[in-house]
Amino acid sequence: MEAAMPNPALARMVEEQIVRRGLRDPAVLDAMRSVPRAAFVRPGFEAAAYDDGPLPIGEGQTLSQPYIVALMAEAAGLRPGARVLEVGAGSGYAAAVLAALGAEVHAIERQPALAEAARMRLARLGYGRVALRTGDGSAGWPEAAPFDAILVSAGAPAVPRALKAQLALGGRLVAPVGPAGAQTLVVLTRRGADLYAEEDRGPVSFVPLIGAEGWPEEGAWPGPA
Repeated sequence: MEAAMPNPALARMVEEQIVRRGLRDPAVLDAMRSVPRAAFVRPGFEAAAYDDGPLPIGEGQTLSQPYIVALMAEAAGLRPGARVLEVGAGSGYAAAVLAALGAEVHAIERQPALAEAARMRLARLGYGRVALRTGDGSAGWPEAAPFDAILVSAGAPAVPRALKAQLALGGRLVAPVGPAGAQTLVVLTRRGADLYAEEDRGPVSFVPLIGAEGWPEEGAWPGPA
């Protein structure tokens, strides 16, 4: 991995946007400090890379707000060596943060152009523990399961059954659920073959999860009821 130079904007982002909002996991904070978010934005958006908000990355997709990436990583409760599935890889930023936490990451991106760009970017930056492929993220990656954690970076009408089935016993699945304008971040912990404990982590806003167990297509994504 490329040697990181001190980055005041990155350090300020973590302190002001993440620590001050109550996230305290030292490993997550260190991972967020180690990944240069500016390397994952579209050309021309570098000046906004450490701002407190999402950024467009093309193909109708966005790079999530730094706080949301950290919140989902902390909610997943990762340990070094954990096998993690990320659904909706986008530019590869969240996958890089998960890899910085010591996870073995399998990431899926629906848009081929984004997937190829993310694959090349992650390789160039030295994140060799990330395997990335193009496909329907709502179906998961069954041949690589079970996963200790699954993070879904797009909103689904309900937690996909396929993803729940690919979660290891004791593993956590973190996903935004609900229609546009009415999503909540759900954390499921698998307690048994068909037993999941559910926790609500509050309102969020994500692009739609398109796929067999997501929304049928962008134009059909409903607003809040």
